[in-house]
Amino acid sequence: MSASSGGGGNETAMAREDLAAALRLAARFGLHEGICNHFSYMVPGSDERFLINPYGLHWSQIRPQDLVVVDASGKLLEGEGEVEATAFSIHLAVHMNSPRARCVLHTHMPHATALTCLADGRLEPIHQNSLRFMGRIAYDDTYEGLATDLTEGDRIARAMGGADIGFLAHHGVIVAGETVARAFDDLYYLERAAEVQVLAYSTGRPLRHVPAQVVARTAQQFAAEALQAHKHFEALKRVLDQDSPGWRA
Repeated sequence: MSASSGGGGNETAMAREDLAAALRLAARFGLHEGICNHFSYMVPGSDERFLINPYGLHWSQIRPQDLVVVDASGKLLEGEGEVEATAFSIHLAVHMNSPRARCVLHTHMPHATALTCLADGRLEPIHQNSLRFMGRIAYDDTYEGLATDLTEGDRIARAMGGADIGFLAHHGVIVAGETVARAFDDLYYLERAAEVQVLAYSTGRPLRHVPAQVVARTAQQFAAEALQAHKHFEALKRVLDQDSPGWRA
């Protein structure tokens, strides 16, 4: 069961489990980068505290109890370790800027990040996976170095403007969602869409765009598939159960 469908005193425990699963799965799919990047989720019932992975742990080894809880001032409330400065400044700002951003995932995953390094790099409507994101992406075309303070985090959040997805020039991507399952599902398919586009670019031939009316209709069809993300995430957690027994402990 995902955190989005739980209740009572079990919600926070399930949120920890879902976020730990997302981190492990991101490592499995090569969406991580060393011990950098960060995933966070607002503590159920709170608008000021969030779970986040502590700095220094490899994502493939993170367990639910390894996640720490910090508040809006950066104070460590639960757990051991430290939160990377860029993690706090980016995640706090995005959480606070959008009520829907209960879960915030930030990665430098290779193909999507490659698009942020191109002049006017945009995710183009050329493949079915791409169409689910049309109209949901904000592009921040300004890069001002590491987001080590709240000022840069605020600038990034303003550039996103409440969008589900942010492409950060010369940097990486941010995916936000109401649940861990929905955010991770978007993260996974965003990288797959970007991979197809990078491969298409590699041929040197012109891209073939999907007609605008088909883009709009297909995007609506994706939006109507409310259970797909949940089913995908639960299936992936079963894979973790099979390959990494004890990861929930």
